Amino acid sequence: MSDTRFQGAGVALVTPFNAQGEVDYQALKKVAAHTIDNKIDFLVVLGTTAETPTLSREEKDQVVLTILGVNAGRKPVVLGIGGNDTAAVIRQMREQSFDGIDAILTVAPYYNKPNQTGLLRHFEAIATVSPLPVIIYNVPGRTGSNISADTTLRLANDVPNIIATKEASGNLEQIMTILRDKPEGFMVLSGDDSLTLPMMSLGAEGVISVAANAVPEKMHEMCRLAMEGNFEAARRIHNQLLELMGLIFAEGSPAGIKAALNATGICGESVRLPLVPVSSVLKDRIALSLKKL
Repeated sequence: MSDTRFQGAGVALVTPFNAQGEVDYQALKKVAAHTIDNKIDFLVVLGTTAETPTLSREEKDQVVLTILGVNAGRKPVVLGIGGNDTAAVIRQMREQSFDGIDAILTVAPYYNKPNQTGLLRHFEAIATVSPLPVIIYNVPGRTGSNISADTTLRLANDVPNIIATKEASGNLEQIMTILRDKPEGFMVLSGDDSLTLPMMSLGAEGVISVAANAVPEKMHEMCRLAMEGNFEAARRIHNQLLELMGLIFAEGSPAGIKAALNATGICGESVRLPLVPVSSVLKDRIALSLKKL
């Protein structure tokens, strides 16, 4: 059976910064509370959207503690732990406190571009030491390597505590192959907001969403309707959100979603270099799209 804690709409939480570039923990509390109070199904902490590569060890620990404090056990929590040095990821896993954490999200190694055998062994090694269920994360646009359908299916069949994949390849043929051939209980989650409904119509269980930082209730409702088989109603929400989902990625993430959160007064738009805020033109378009919603 699928782990129902991680079905529906998960949110890849941002890390707000103030104008001086420091982590804004009060704003982080607002972002987390906004998503939890508006029906998000689960939280993802320290993922790509959190600008995790720019956070210090101390900041990462405090971000996790802050979100866990707001959550107070209400929603399942997935923690991002990944990297391109398998041994370093394993060391981090062994040193990490998992109090209040329900699963691990671990991204494909970036920059060194391992082949499929290397990817397979990397995830096997991490899953072997993980005390929690593992969700693998395929995002070739950021990592430079693609976890093939065959590799995903081998992990799904052979490694019991790898329970899901977050698929952000954008390759629907690959995703359909995984959905067709995966073992019962292994979940496929969308890593692209705009592909969530098409993927769920083919059998995916939900999404780890960037847009849900700003519109958690709509993402939850769309996923709920899709899981119930009410695709006509789900499609209406998908079409309402489609413009916003495109705009928040137009100049890169998470700058776009932070512009949306800034427009709604939840947190500021600051990002850390090498990222920069979106252009004023795009900022206005995002604000207008939100106003329509």
